[in-house]
Order: sequence, then C-alpha cells, then structure tokens
Amino acid sequence: MTITAVATRYAQALADAVMAPGSGVRAENALAELRTFETVLNGSADLHNVLTSPAVPPGRKRAVVARIADVLKISHIPRNFLFVLIDHRRVSELPGMLQSFETVVDQRLGFARAEVASASDLTEAQRTALNSVLERITGKRIRMRFAVDHSLIGGVVARIGSTVYDGSVRGRLDSLARRLATEN
Repeated sequence: MTITAVATRYAQALADAVMAPGSGVRAENALAELRTFETVLNGSADLHNVLTSPAVPPGRKRAVVARIADVLKISHIPRNFLFVLIDHRRVSELPGMLQSFETVVDQRLGFARAEVASASDLTEAQRTALNSVLERITGKRIRMRFAVDHSLIGGVVARIGSTVYDGSVRGRLDSLARRLATEN
C-alpha cells in the first residue's frame, strides 16, 4: 500500500490529538477502535459507497458514522477524526492513514519497526533473541512484524526502514556467489 503525503499529515494530526496531555485516549486504543471501524467499512460495500459517494450529504454520513461509533464504542478523538475524514472526503484513505499513524506513534515513543521474514515460524525464544540483537544494533526499541518466506531456505531477513539485515541462507549463498565471481 502506498502511503500518500496527505495520509501522513492526517496521521500526524491524529497522533498530536491522541498524545496531547489530557487527551484521555491512549494511542493503542485509538488505533484499535479505528481498525475496528475499518473492518466494518471493508465488510460492507453499501457502507463504503455511502461514505465515499459525493452524492450523499456530509450530515447524513456523519449520522451513519455516529451510529456505528456508538455501537462500536469509539471514543471521542477517533470519532471526531472520522468526522474530519467525512468533511474532507478522505474516508477512502483511512487504511494508509492508520498505517502511517502506527509509524508516527512508534517514532514518537522511540520504537523502530522491523519487518522480519524467516524460512519458518520462529519460536518465542528466537523472537526474543532477535529482538535483543536488533535493539543492540539500532540503539532503539524494536517492534517486529513477522512473515514466513520459504524461499529463504533458512535464517532471517530483517528490514528496519531502508536498512536490510540479511542473515538468511539464501543471502549468504548470494554473497558467496558474488565473491566467487569477482575472484575469477
């Protein structure tokens, strides 16, 4: 998914509101509430059409979102954020905004996000050890997301921002092949 500059600006504004002293809403809770709303939105083509159609007046869209927010028990800041999206016709950009919001909150809290691919599922002990190594290398606290990539043969590949740490068997074989090719 491509995150637009607009999505990033909205995510930063949401983070400002949620992380302000006295907001009464934790960033994790706001994200969970908005993800729940996103699931409902994605689960109903009719709802998606109503909220993205320019033919439906903003007041009606707000009423629909207010009813859904009541049912889902969405707190005031995420609810107001949804109203702003309606007013500015940005509901369709919600997924990118939420992804960007996660990143912004992590950065403000001193976390780095690591995308980790491994040849098979890692045990909890392996995940903990990998987390410790990545924290030591980067000097930051790490939040990891895991995926299985069977093409790796063995080992792991971790991506933090634009930096890739390749500890996979495939990566080592590729490195060996490059060295052998330069020696000839």
